[in-house]
Amino acid sequence: MKSPLLSLPGAVPAEGVDEGVAAHYGDLFREQRALADGTGFVDLSHRGVITVSGEDRLSWLHLLLTQHVSDLPVGRSTEALILSAHGHIEHALYLVDDGSTVWAHIEPGTQDALLAYLESMKFFYRVEVADRTAEFGVVHLPAGSIAEVPEDVVVRETPYGRDLFLPRADLEAYAEKAGPPAGILAYEALRVEHHRPRLGFETDHRTIPHELGWIGTAVHLQKGCYRGQETVARVQNLGKPPRRLVFLHLDGSEVHLPTPGTEIRLADEDPDGRKIGFITTSVRHHELGPVALALVKRNVAVDARLVAGETAAAQEVVVEP
Repeated sequence: MKSPLLSLPGAVPAEGVDEGVAAHYGDLFREQRALADGTGFVDLSHRGVITVSGEDRLSWLHLLLTQHVSDLPVGRSTEALILSAHGHIEHALYLVDDGSTVWAHIEPGTQDALLAYLESMKFFYRVEVADRTAEFGVVHLPAGSIAEVPEDVVVRETPYGRDLFLPRADLEAYAEKAGPPAGILAYEALRVEHHRPRLGFETDHRTIPHELGWIGTAVHLQKGCYRGQETVARVQNLGKPPRRLVFLHLDGSEVHLPTPGTEIRLADEDPDGRKIGFITTSVRHHELGPVALALVKRNVAVDARLVAGETAAAQEVVVEP
């Protein structure tokens, strides 16, 4: 869904999964600094928006999600996953309940599959599930922002800022008041800085929550049963995940960033040595320079020197080995 804010001065369209919003508005680092300082906004209106209403909404979602939401207070945000029967991550939801409806934004293009699954699980529960993507767009205000929020707009408050579910018809008018726009590339740079995984970027078909540090933030370990719980409990209590998320500082002398999927190997081994991981997201940060998130094998030493393609990389631990 193409955002009307692509008509703002300097907007350069994003590509790939983020197509439909601006990659940047002409100055990537200025946009990052503005967000870090708590000013401006990010157009995330390409993301899917779903709602769940009805008096059983929280108890029903509690049965399906990895998060404890049966007693979710009004206005408190949370995040949750939906897993396969084998414990692999299928969906990531960013939730808030407004007292009568649960609102969630999700990855672009995933709403059809998610709604099909939710509809199949309704049974006799008093819930209504709807795709509201055509009606509402998500706008992100960074932490510290003093931008005004219109009345009656649903808001997700997080440590990283506020996510507003704005009527699409109001996007352009709100953009005029919210300060300088920042593109999705600036938003992604700060996401990587904060070690926050993203579905479809840090995940593949076999990712489990433990690998990405989603235990605790998106997975509650003391709640009732849900699909995939057996795998979560077994790995948590009896073993370790096969891979772990790391944050990489990349060699700043390289002109090009290693792209997602770039193989990682140990710097001390032969250039054709074994693959021990791969880049998931790489960005240029306004202070840290070129950095990335990556998945590596759990047993890779935390002080090991790495190479991503031809680029030297030093790792910071995100998920403990």
